[in-house]
Amino acid sequence: MAMTVHCDIVSAEGKIFSGLVEFLVASGSMGELGILPNHAPLLTTLEPGYIKITRQGGKEEMMYVSGGFLEVQPNLLTILADTVTRADDIDQAAAEKAAEEAKKEMEHLVGDPDYAYAAARLAEAMAQLRVLEAMRRRRK
Repeated sequence: MAMTVHCDIVSAEGKIFSGLVEFLVASGSMGELGILPNHAPLLTTLEPGYIKITRQGGKEEMMYVSGGFLEVQPNLLTILADTVTRADDIDQAAAEKAAEEAKKEMEHLVGDPDYAYAAARLAEAMAQLRVLEAMRRRRK
């Protein structure tokens, strides 16, 4: 049996996941992170992107995270995020529509303070679409 570490994934809405994992991959501020049991302690910010966990027994699960923090302790992984959505719950059509709306809005806001807000919405929608694409590639 593979080694495991306890993982808690929490959003503003509540606890999304709590259980033993063999491996976790997240989009950190300095790039993609892979965390195995007995990883060195770490605290990092997370960028909008995906979290992939390999549960005890080998089952993989992907989630979208809007950003947040990842804390690694010897026996505990904790992810705190504003928004976490399981990949199966992402609405592709809504994400595509949000991306298009943000792109159009950005064209009209060049030099406007709201440009950064529209750019953040675009980044979030694109990250959700990347999660869906990664999930599709894994299922092939």
